[in-house]
Amino acid sequence: MKRLTFMLAAVAGLAISAGSAMAESTLKMVEVITSPPRTEFLKKQIAEFEAANPGVKVELVSLPWGQAFEKFLTMVQAGDTPDIVEMPERWMGLYATNGQLEDLGPYMAKWEDAKTLGDRAKQFGSTVNNTQYMIPYGYYVNALFWNKKLFKEAGLDGPPATLDEFVEDSKKISAIPGKYGYCLRGGPGAFNGMHMFMNIAAGKGGYFNEDGTSTINDEGSVKGLQMLADMYKNGLAPKDAVSWGFNETVTGFYSGTCAMLNQDPDALLGIADKMNADDFAVAPLPVGPSGKSYPTLGYAGWAMFANSQHKDDAWKLMATLLSPKGNLEWAKEVGVVPIHNGADQDAHFKTEQFKGWFTELSDSSKYEMVTPPTHLENLGNFVDQVAIKNFQEVLLGQKTAKEVADQWAAFLTKEQQDWMAKNKK
Repeated sequence: MKRLTFMLAAVAGLAISAGSAMAESTLKMVEVITSPPRTEFLKKQIAEFEAANPGVKVELVSLPWGQAFEKFLTMVQAGDTPDIVEMPERWMGLYATNGQLEDLGPYMAKWEDAKTLGDRAKQFGSTVNNTQYMIPYGYYVNALFWNKKLFKEAGLDGPPATLDEFVEDSKKISAIPGKYGYCLRGGPGAFNGMHMFMNIAAGKGGYFNEDGTSTINDEGSVKGLQMLADMYKNGLAPKDAVSWGFNETVTGFYSGTCAMLNQDPDALLGIADKMNADDFAVAPLPVGPSGKSYPTLGYAGWAMFANSQHKDDAWKLMATLLSPKGNLEWAKEVGVVPIHNGADQDAHFKTEQFKGWFTELSDSSKYEMVTPPTHLENLGNFVDQVAIKNFQEVLLGQKTAKEVADQWAAFLTKEQQDWMAKNKK
C-alpha cells in the first residue's frame, strides 16, 4: 500500500512538473535596426522582464539592418513568424494590409501608461485602416550635425541657414586638403534624407497632391535631387559615399573627414563617444527658397503578429518596454525622441547637441515634419531597395535626376491612387 501511495505521489509530482513546463511560454522577438550596443541594451531590458515574469522566456533574433527587409520577409513567407517584431514605419503597410498584425487597441484601452502616451504615438501607429497595429518607441527626426573646428578652418562662423549656404559652405570646406563638406549617404537608408532635400528645394512637404499624383518629380524636387548629384560629382562628398550607410556617414563625421551630416538622434551616440562636446553641435536643417524646411520624421516601434500563441505575454513585454521608465531608458540608449509626454524635460535632452531637433519640433511655422506614407503596401521595397539603386545611378551619372524622379513618381502615383480607390468612403 505504501509502495502504491509512493507511486501515485510520484506520478502526481510528474504531472505537476509537466504542467509547470507547459505553463512556461517562449516569446520570439525580432529586432531589425541593429547594432551591437543596441542589441546588448535590449537584451538587458529583456533579462529584467524575464526576472519579473519567471514563466516567460524571450528568444531574441537580431537581423542585420542592411538586409533586414528581405530577411524578415523571407522568414514570414516561410511561416517563421515572431510574436513581436520591431516595425519600421515603412514596413507597416505591407504586414498590416495583409492581416498579419494584431490590433493593439484593446490592449491599450486597459494600459495604465496610455495616459501619458503622446498623440503622435497613437496617430503614427494607426496609419493603416485607422487601427493601432504598432506603437512607436520613438521618433527619428533629421537635423544637421556640424563640425565647429572644420567650419572655423574654412573661415565659417556657424552652420548654414539656407540650402544655398549649405552648398557654398560645403565648397569652402572641401577646399581643405583631404576634407569634404558633406557626409552624403548613398547606400542603405539613403531615401529619407535624399527626399528631404528634394522637399526643401521644392518648398513643399509630403509625397502627393490631393488627387494622388506624386510630387516627387515636381521641378523643385528634381532640382533638389540634382543638387545632391552635383555635390557628389564636384567632390563635396567622399567618392565612396555612393555606397555609405548609417555607420559610414557617422564615422565620416566623427573622424573629421566631412564637416556636415544630416541625421537623427541615434547618430549622436557614436559621435558623442568619439568627439569632444565643444567640437560639434546640431543645428536645424537649412531652409529652402520658400523659407521653410521639411525634416523627415521617421519612427519605428513594436508590433505583435496576429498568429501569436502567446498574445497576453507578448503584450506584457511590449508594455514593459514602452512604459515611461523603459521608453526613457531606451530613448537615451538608442537615440530617439521619447514617446511619453514630459520626457523631453529630462536633463539628458537639455544640451546643445539636442537643440536642433527640439527647435524643429517646436517651430511648426518654419519646420514642417514629413512622415512616410506608411499605408502603402509596397513602400518598404521601394524605399529599401529600388530607390537606393536609382539614387546611386543618378550620383554616378548613369541616369538623369529627371528620369529617376519620373520613374519614382509613376510608381508612387499608382500605389497611392490604387490605395485611394480601395479606401473610398
